[in-house]
Amino acid sequence: MTTAFVLFAALLALMILAWVTVPLLVRRRDAAAATTYSAIIAAVFLLGGSGALYASLSNYDWQQAGANSDTPESMVSRLARRLQRNPDDLDGWLQLGRSYVVLEQFPLAVRAYERADELAGGRNAEALAGLAESLAMRDPNQLDGRAGELFERVLVLDPNAGKALFFTGAAAMRRGDWTLARERFAKLLALNPPENIRPILEQQIKALDERLRPAGAEASPAGAEAAKSDATIRVRVMLAKQIGSKSWGDAPLFVFVREPGRPGPPLAVRRLASQFPVEITLSAADAMLASRTFSNGQTVEVTARISRGGNPTATSGDPYGMLSYRVGKDGLMELVIDHLTP
Repeated sequence: MTTAFVLFAALLALMILAWVTVPLLVRRRDAAAATTYSAIIAAVFLLGGSGALYASLSNYDWQQAGANSDTPESMVSRLARRLQRNPDDLDGWLQLGRSYVVLEQFPLAVRAYERADELAGGRNAEALAGLAESLAMRDPNQLDGRAGELFERVLVLDPNAGKALFFTGAAAMRRGDWTLARERFAKLLALNPPENIRPILEQQIKALDERLRPAGAEASPAGAEAAKSDATIRVRVMLAKQIGSKSWGDAPLFVFVREPGRPGPPLAVRRLASQFPVEITLSAADAMLASRTFSNGQTVEVTARISRGGNPTATSGDPYGMLSYRVGKDGLMELVIDHLTP
């Protein structure tokens, strides 16, 4: 994968901060436990865009390969079989890891990147970054564990690694280390991102500056927005009879708050175990962006979805339900999961 792809992928994630981003979340420590899994959601949406970036920026000729195959999956399968015959091909394992990430097959991506890291003796920044990202996609808690440690190792090998700067900055924000988060995002901004990405980075840095402002300093418009943080949304999520009452095992339940008619960015998100009925209260602590959340008087769309694949992105067959909610006016409402994703 080219350096451009790594950087653009990380920058895309920041652009998705206007969509569904990582909880670059300015959260109090006492609210963190309830929203732990939010930290990785943006990264998953990042991967959706990464596929397009990979197709356009990598040196892998998808069109030529497509002339000899019907699907990307079959191309990846052939690559995997080739590596079984030639297990010491470092570049091949890196390519396989990238391909699995694009296909959102994260456990397989972990295995591919672990093999690449083994071959490189722990000295290949791309292998480490790919492994860290894949681990975080598979288990959000890894961002505070092994994945976070791997990203820090990436920065030792390559201080300008865009993806590592982004994810470590995001992790710093989640744990309340505003100074480190600002440092990482400022460095990312200094890497001369595209003009359409620069304003988003600047917005994040500005929000961090607000957090770092000395007590008693004049409040900014961003501070005024923070005053809206008392707004809450309360729903009781239930399963419709036609969906069935079976146990969903480890399949998580995601609850999203969105602006009606505006694709992309959830204003808030929560991940829970799929146990029904369940009552949920969403607030600014569940926002994906400190400066962007819902407020009293606003009408929003609340969606609850059981993810059979464990990812925030919807897949065919996932049960879901949605309702319209007037923040500050509607109290506890019943949200019934009564549809299946096409």
